[in-house]
Amino acid sequence: MPKRRVAVVADDLIWRSRLVAAVERSGATPMAAGSPDEIDALLSAPDALSGVLVDLNGRVYDGIEAVRAAAGAGRRVLAVGQHEDLELRRRALAAGAVRVLSYNKLFTDGPRVVGALLDGALDGSSGRSPDGLP
Repeated sequence: MPKRRVAVVADDLIWRSRLVAAVERSGATPMAAGSPDEIDALLSAPDALSGVLVDLNGRVYDGIEAVRAAAGAGRRVLAVGQHEDLELRRRALAAGAVRVLSYNKLFTDGPRVVGALLDGALDGSSGRSPDGLP
C-alpha cells in the first residue's frame, strides 16, 4: 500500500521542520509548501493528498485562505496556531479545518493527531475527536 501524502503548509523553517517530522512519524509522506503558488500546485496535483496541515501564522501566505482552499479542494485540513489566538482558530474552523490545535499540542502529540486526521477519526463538528484529543 502506498504511503499517504500530507501537504504541510508552513513558511517558518523551524515550524515547517516540526510539522514535517510529525507527518513522517505518523507514517505519512510530507509534501511541503510555503507560498501560495506551492500550495496551489499541491492542491491541483493529480495524486490525491490524504490531508493538509496548515500553520495559520504564515508570513507569505494567508493561513485562513490556505485552509479554505484545501477544504474547498475536498481535503481534510488540520490547522495549527497560537494557543491564545482564539479568533484566528475560530476563523480556521469556519474556513473548513476539521480541527485547530495549538503549536504545543501538535509538537507534543503530532504523530497521533496527524494519524487521527488521516484515519478520519477527527470530528470537527464537536470540537473534539472520538478518542478525546483536545
